[in-house]
Amino acid sequence: MVAHYILLCYNYTIITIEKPQMLLAYQYKLLPNNQQKQRMSKWLDMLRYQYNYLLADRFDWWQNNRCPINACPLITSIPEPREQPEYYGQKRSLVQLKKDRPWYQDIHAHVLQEMVKRVDLAFKRFIKGDANGKRSGKPRFKSQNRYRTFAYQEVKPDCIQGNKIQLPKLGLIKFIYHRPIPDGFKIKRASITKKADGYYVTLTLEDKSVPDVPTLDIKPTEKNSIGIDAGLEYFVACSDGAMINPPKFYRQSEEKLVKLQQKQQARPKGSKARRKLNQQLAKLHQKIARQRKQFHFEVADKLVDKADVIFVEDLKVANMMRRNKPKQDENGNYLPNNQSSKSGLNKSFADAGISGFLNEILPYKAAKAGKKVIKVNPAGTSQHCSNCLAKVPKDLSDRWNICSNCGTFLPRDWNSAILIKKVGLDIGLLKNANSRKGRRSSHCS
Repeated sequence: MVAHYILLCYNYTIITIEKPQMLLAYQYKLLPNNQQKQRMSKWLDMLRYQYNYLLADRFDWWQNNRCPINACPLITSIPEPREQPEYYGQKRSLVQLKKDRPWYQDIHAHVLQEMVKRVDLAFKRFIKGDANGKRSGKPRFKSQNRYRTFAYQEVKPDCIQGNKIQLPKLGLIKFIYHRPIPDGFKIKRASITKKADGYYVTLTLEDKSVPDVPTLDIKPTEKNSIGIDAGLEYFVACSDGAMINPPKFYRQSEEKLVKLQQKQQARPKGSKARRKLNQQLAKLHQKIARQRKQFHFEVADKLVDKADVIFVEDLKVANMMRRNKPKQDENGNYLPNNQSSKSGLNKSFADAGISGFLNEILPYKAAKAGKKVIKVNPAGTSQHCSNCLAKVPKDLSDRWNICSNCGTFLPRDWNSAILIKKVGLDIGLLKNANSRKGRRSSHCS
């Protein structure tokens, strides 16, 4: 198996595939003229309308063909089932669409087909789930702010001409060519995204002549590995004692965001002043996201330089950010459930971006360097001593590990990082990782 890399300037993912090849995605800022801006904006609106129409067609089939009850009379009328809309059928409908609405002929065929594919993927994940069987939520109809990308399924390999890129039916568009295409890579796909500060093009590059990734041969040892504990007091605590503080970019800009939002609410909806403030808010949020992403890259580089194998907790951050369940007394009256303090904690989790760092950026940087990130079960890693493995119960407010058994005195996060490494290396057995009786002993992770 060979790693299949996707790298964007600000977004990326990592996938594993069977055939040896590498995919990179480079993102560049476009500098279109006014005519090109108007055309791309018009395309996005037209694609959004058709996306919503095709999605509504699928919902109509879904509503009419599912049974909302579990019983019915012996004699009842059964409506004739309608044929399920599918990708190829909806793609064929584009021919009639261009006849009925000639202005859709202005959009390149590949762009329209990619829109149909998005509808198909969203609905399939809702009905059947993804490759792992995990179902997504019900697809939503796209508002103007939620449909901001269109893509060409194929582009010519020589579409870049100096500092311009040739895109079908859009012509030559200037762009900031801040890094060249690597040798051996060919341009496979192009997508255009509208962001707060303008339009960007993402080029998917392919190189099929890639050797096997050497990470499969790395075996974790005490010397070539580290454990890290990600949190809020310290963004990362390493088993070697290094601590990295969280930058809190959102918190730093929160006051400015509040002032802009107050000004925005004071302006009438649809007014020019409100649109300007919306643009300022979007740019500020974009700046915060980019600062956070840059920080994540810098931390990942430091960790990858430290060791060949990095052990991390398999955290479910989405579950950690769920709302507290309501509490009621005997009379049915609601009691305080600490949701206000939980909301502040959730905001800090979102500001740190722990999930994106552990699941996307760190694995990407490690794979690119030929190194490994291994996830371990987080159960018990904060409730035991890293030296003698005795259980040391702690509340969330307890920030130090004070072991009465061996006298170890360490910061809570550092202690957890050492335990995470031991779990990854399968060192020691924590017999009391869970307090429930009758449960078999297990490794602390």
